[in-house]
Amino acid sequence: MAENHATATDKPVPYSTGDSKITDATIAEMREIMARYPQARSALLPMLHLVQSVEGRVTPEGIEICADLLELTGAEVSAVATFYTMYKRRPVGDYHVGVCTNTLCAVMGGDLIFDRLKQHLDVGNDETTEDGKITLEHLECNAACDYAPVMMVNWEFFDDMTPESATQLVDDLREGNEVKSPRGATICTWREAERVLAGFPDGRADEGPTGGKATLAGLRLARERNWTAPGGRASGSRAPLDAAPGPRPEDQPGKESQAVHTDDSRKED
Repeated sequence: MAENHATATDKPVPYSTGDSKITDATIAEMREIMARYPQARSALLPMLHLVQSVEGRVTPEGIEICADLLELTGAEVSAVATFYTMYKRRPVGDYHVGVCTNTLCAVMGGDLIFDRLKQHLDVGNDETTEDGKITLEHLECNAACDYAPVMMVNWEFFDDMTPESATQLVDDLREGNEVKSPRGATICTWREAERVLAGFPDGRADEGPTGGKATLAGLRLARERNWTAPGGRASGSRAPLDAAPGPRPEDQPGKESQAVHTDDSRKED
């Protein structure tokens, strides 16, 4: 069972497999990325994503090539590659499945989802299924607390998940069924997603909604009630700034004693 698996850090991975897939075409694309920045070293992050798109991870060869092109040391590139969690030193499967286990998602069921997937896939954290399809990882906050508990597949959101919907999701991915994010694009492979992060769009940036009902609730309420930030203009209004009303105290629980004014002088009762 999954609980008997060693964690990924307990299993050695060859420093180099000796069969790098980085070609002259890849290097040309790295130079193309570098040309986008006033200072070439600023291109390191997307260049590492490009390495992952062709190697399936950040390899020693990828590190050395990035270092050589950017005139950095291998240690400097390694420091970046080991600092950011989106860069992987171990091979990643076709689909990177991340389960948020930070506070709110955990309370709402994230821990249960992660445990269920470990058992269902028979893998531990940061491990890949034997068929090479799914790499499972627990993630820290995904900044999507309004949809807790959330999961991500190749960095696309899946909201309001349950152990049952999570197992169905990974089963669909393994079976090759089309899977769409509720707030994003149709799921592609992890390497394809990494190429997009490297700055080579796949033409699907506008596919699917980007904001959901819960995320936009505050904006919708502000527009309905003509609320605006202090000194700001009401959304969609052409009225003078001093005519834009602020939030009504009765609509702000716990702030009944605060008198809201539309000028620069604000008082509290």
